[in-house]
Amino acid sequence: MSDIINVLNVSKSYWRDSLEISVLHNISLTIKEGEFIALMGPSGSGKTTLLNLLSGIDRPTSGSITVAGTDIAALSESALAKWRSSHIGFVFQFYNLIPVLTAFENVELPLLLTNLTKAERKKHVQTSLEIVGLEDRMYHYPKQLSGGQEQRVAIARAIVTDPAILVADEPTGDLDRNSADEILTLMERLNKEFNKTIVVVTHDPHAASKAHLIRHLEKGDLIPELA
Repeated sequence: MSDIINVLNVSKSYWRDSLEISVLHNISLTIKEGEFIALMGPSGSGKTTLLNLLSGIDRPTSGSITVAGTDIAALSESALAKWRSSHIGFVFQFYNLIPVLTAFENVELPLLLTNLTKAERKKHVQTSLEIVGLEDRMYHYPKQLSGGQEQRVAIARAIVTDPAILVADEPTGDLDRNSADEILTLMERLNKEFNKTIVVVTHDPHAASKAHLIRHLEKGDLIPELA
C-alpha cells in the first residue's frame, strides 16, 4: 500500500489576543492508502485539530501536510475547498443534517457543486443510500429517523462523491451501543469493500478497536508507537 497522507513536523497554534496557545507540537504521521486509523486521547489533546488539518479544514502553523500527492497547506482557499469536495468525506458526531431536507436531499447536497446532471446525481444518491442500508428511507426527513439512521444518512452524504478518505469525529459519540455497532460495522465495510482510507477520532475504546492502527495524542504530542 502506498502512503496517502503524510504529516511532517506539523505544529498548530492559535492566538487569543496576544497569547499564543500551542495545540499540536511537531507532529509527524504517515497513513497508508486503505488504512483505518483511530486517534485517541483526552479532551484537549489535539485530536480534532489534527483531523481538521489533514482534511484541509484548517492550516498548520508550521510543517507540511501532503494528501494524495497534494501539499494541501500550499493551496489557496478556493483551491482547497475544491480539493476537499473531491477527496474528503466528513462524518460528525451530531450528523449535521438539514432538518427541512429529506434524506435524499441531504445526501445530494455535495453533488450540487459538481457538473453532474440531475439524473446522474439521483443515481449517485440512490447508490450511497443503498450502501448504508437506507434506500427505503430516502424521502424521510431527519426527524422521522432514529439517531443511527441519521448518522447513516450522514455517511451516505460523505461517500456520495466517492472520496478516497473519510474523516470521522466521534461518529458514535451520540449513539446507543447497538446503533454505534451498526455504524462501526458500516465503516469497516467501507474500508474493506470500498478501500476507503478512514481516520476516526474517538474516546471509545470499542470504536477504536475496529481500526487497524490506534495512535494516541497527549497534550498536543503524538505518542510514539510501541515497538
